[in-house]
Amino acid sequence: MQLKSYFCLAIALCLFFESQYGAAEDNWIELFNGKDTSGWTNPYEWGQAEVVDGEIHLTADKKFFLVTDREFGDFVFEGEVKLPEGQANSGFMFRCHVEPNKVYGYQAEVDGSDRNWSGGLYDEGRRQWVWPSLKGRTTDEKLLEYEQESHDYFKRPEVAKAFDRDGWNRYRITCKGDSIKIEVNDVVTTDIHDDVDSQGPIAIQHHGEKGQTYKFRNLRVRELE
Repeated sequence: MQLKSYFCLAIALCLFFESQYGAAEDNWIELFNGKDTSGWTNPYEWGQAEVVDGEIHLTADKKFFLVTDREFGDFVFEGEVKLPEGQANSGFMFRCHVEPNKVYGYQAEVDGSDRNWSGGLYDEGRRQWVWPSLKGRTTDEKLLEYEQESHDYFKRPEVAKAFDRDGWNRYRITCKGDSIKIEVNDVVTTDIHDDVDSQGPIAIQHHGEKGQTYKFRNLRVRELE
């Protein structure tokens, strides 16, 4: 009887953890329905967003962002982006601020240049680069060490090669309190603490190159308790 009781308890625990994990996996909120841009707003007087073959295509002559109508605080976000050929730059904004013709705040960088800081943390419209930090802006020894550490991090082979310049790239952004982690194609590119913003919309970016089309798909978020 005792062995049977242990066996039943083990089965019950397995079912419990499986149900808990399944519930967490099922709690994703689809931010894009694949058909139209319902749930998204363009706060700019310029820029166009259209849905083509289950993808959001952004075109513009000036930089603009397409923004979710909902705000999120602690969450896991996933989305895919594909840059156009030539000069290109984009990003996923999160916990951001929205005003007429202006979006600013945290941005997971999508860098199409040879510098390849994709997956870095950029503070759009405020402090600029947070990780990697922009060198030469301080004489504080501890900050200089931090800047050097951040630059060395993006020179690591696994980080430098994480982003596919010519293909689709999957981003995962995890925010919990002041903890911010960004992953590009399952490679951790940013894992820091920063407490400037705690809540806000999510947004996708067109950098403003005339004639270029930026593509996004599979956009979803799971809120964390």
